[in-house]
Amino acid sequence: MRAKARLARIAAALVIAAATVASVAASLPARAANRPAQPEASSGHREREPAHARRFMAVTANPLASRAAFDVLAAGGSAVDAAIAAQMVLGLVEPQSSGIGGGGFLLHYDAKTRAVRAYDGRETAPAGAGEALFVGRGGEPMEFFEAAVGGRSVGVPGLVRMLELAHARHGRLPWKRLFEPAIRLAREGFEISPRLHALLARDPHLREDPAAAALYYDAQGRARPVGERLRNPALADTLSRIASEGSLALYAGPVARDVVAAVRGHPRNPGSLGERDLAFYRPVERAALCTAHRRYRVCGMPPPSAGGIAIAQILAYWRAAPAGTRLATRAGALDPDGAHRFLEAARLAFADRDRYVADTDFVALPGQRVGEPVAAVRGSLLDPGYLARRAALIGARSMVHAPAGVPGGAADDGAGGWSPELAATTHLSIVDARGNAVAMTSSIENAFGARIMVRGFLLNNQLTDFSFAPSQDGAPVANRVEPGKRPRSAMSPTLVLDRASDALVLALGSPGGPSLVSYVARVLVEVLDDGLGLQRAISLPNLGSRNGPTELERGRVAPELAEALRARGHPVELVPMTSGLHAIARRCDARGCELEGGADPRREGLALGR
Repeated sequence: MRAKARLARIAAALVIAAATVASVAASLPARAANRPAQPEASSGHREREPAHARRFMAVTANPLASRAAFDVLAAGGSAVDAAIAAQMVLGLVEPQSSGIGGGGFLLHYDAKTRAVRAYDGRETAPAGAGEALFVGRGGEPMEFFEAAVGGRSVGVPGLVRMLELAHARHGRLPWKRLFEPAIRLAREGFEISPRLHALLARDPHLREDPAAAALYYDAQGRARPVGERLRNPALADTLSRIASEGSLALYAGPVARDVVAAVRGHPRNPGSLGERDLAFYRPVERAALCTAHRRYRVCGMPPPSAGGIAIAQILAYWRAAPAGTRLATRAGALDPDGAHRFLEAARLAFADRDRYVADTDFVALPGQRVGEPVAAVRGSLLDPGYLARRAALIGARSMVHAPAGVPGGAADDGAGGWSPELAATTHLSIVDARGNAVAMTSSIENAFGARIMVRGFLLNNQLTDFSFAPSQDGAPVANRVEPGKRPRSAMSPTLVLDRASDALVLALGSPGGPSLVSYVARVLVEVLDDGLGLQRAISLPNLGSRNGPTELERGRVAPELAEALRARGHPVELVPMTSGLHAIARRCDARGCELEGGADPRREGLALGR
């Protein structure tokens, strides 16, 4: 009954928020030079209370997805089972962010063995994609939407095959059962939320696709209104096929043929995706990237995610701070000295990320060989001596732009390139009744992906996460396009364990493009180091730097913080920073263990548990 009441309160809040949609859309920034506009608007800011549970909990980006996960957990399902059910609903109710036409990363914690496993369902470049994929006729990189909209940008989707692999190893309920909530909602319909309406209304490209236009817009091209019941029978049919036949229903046969036809036959911007690319796609289980942080072990994704390395570096630079440094004050505000340190740490991490990190099946990291699992080995980006030297670069004033480091054994002969990596992504965190946990981040890249709808789902534009320029100043870019390669990603699902016992402490992650690295790192510092409660930390203002301007969350940071950072030489920009932090903390004492769930007040997410 408490869960139903909470859902009712959330639904009422969403209706109230509809009145703010026009002002939200109007507040979005114009496109900056050489950088696309923010692809996802804020849904408004609604303060949230933490959710508490004893047995299990799910936190996702939409109440309907959280309910689907909750019901699976209540039926005895595993964390992976619940993640699959939630993800299928998310692809329906927030199609701008993720779906079966995209990819994702999943971290799994096994409570019995206390082991963390990493599953890579990142998209791959088709066999016909070359390094000049996004180079225009004049030899210059294309404009972002010139590249992104259409078949050119579509990578081989990996989400369904990754989830099938994880289910084979960690599932408890039948695969088919997990698709039932999404199939039912797709057939019976769901009410369009203020967030989905706002994003549909402002998107200039989605109406160009006939199937998407018919589904999401009226005859005059207006986005269907908040509260209208939206049915997607085509997606229900596709999900029913996958539920009955497994991933093969998506990667071979009529669905695959329709995907290939839509990509190759795009009237303005065709791509090279072929049926063999789909048929031969394989997810990868990789060694999780786990590093020590004080009394914790922080585990993230290895490449092609750059998030695990970047967060590990940021935490290392934070540990080198003078004693007493805090990011969040005890009163719950951002501290200027701590904010300065955090921002400079992010600059250093992003400098290395842009220079070195790519798909390690194609490009070796410093101190390592191609295909070698990422570890804190001598000469690597996580070598303690290297990190100490980099941390010493943080001074009283901002570096503004940090240079990439040169770890031992690295050849200083590469270049960073330009990879936009926009923010249409989702994250969910789940803990089941047996103590197993999932942190999963999934995406179709830009809002509504490539703006191609096939059989009720949208295709990704993830190939634009590769560098648009294959070389820079005559040097090859690590993240250049190559056939079969996985584009670098910022997605950073994270699990935190107690170092002494390997017990689960925290599961979290966020959407947000490259900025999500700072979102996740901020909450880690505030919870693990500053001792803040989880929901309080999630709700604090966002800040970050991608080794350029200092970005502070518009309308949320105190003016005094911006001025204090400017006085330290920071080029401050106040921008929307629409994180979607969804996290679960596990705390134990003599009376037992409790789960605390936190959902980002900037989005429509919900924590449900029992």
